[in-house]
Amino acid sequence: MTSLVLAGGLLSVGFLAAENDAEEPGKMKQLMDFKSEAEAPKWFSVNDGVMGGLSKGKPTIKHGALHFRGELSLENNGGFSSIRTSGNYDFSGKEVLVMRVKGDGRTYQLRLATDARYRGSAISYGTEFKTENGQWVEVTVPFEKLSPSWRGRKLDGPPLDLSEVEEIGILLGDKKAGGFTLEVDWIAVK
Repeated sequence: MTSLVLAGGLLSVGFLAAENDAEEPGKMKQLMDFKSEAEAPKWFSVNDGVMGGLSKGKPTIKHGALHFRGELSLENNGGFSSIRTSGNYDFSGKEVLVMRVKGDGRTYQLRLATDARYRGSAISYGTEFKTENGQWVEVTVPFEKLSPSWRGRKLDGPPLDLSEVEEIGILLGDKKAGGFTLEVDWIAVK
């Protein structure tokens, strides 16, 4: 089993179990894949333009994968680009989220959101994951590693309610200007 280093922890690379095993305890349950563009969940972008930045990034689904591509800019106090999908996910009893990704060697963030709010806006629960340039890897993110934050500011709580996940997102904010590309083959929980 190959491993990737995660800030503050270790990301394991594993194998996806068949969908018919999805409900057995400890087995992988596939949340989404991108084989059919028509059936894939809708993703949208939120870039630093919301605060005056100039970064550009967007999601597209093609060739059986979710593609997150763009240009990170540090101008006008910017420096992040993200994509998100909304839904009603109950991850109760699950310990990790697993993604098969092909990246560009940059460090991205996985972000989840629930109905938890701080100053009227959603709290994000996130952690970083590394990619290997041009190589498909399975990234395993333990839910216990996700920390709450609001607009980039770390919070002490509330704890992540895995039964009420409303949003799954991927963010790039590594303070390195330039082009980026990340592909996602599938997302699952275990």
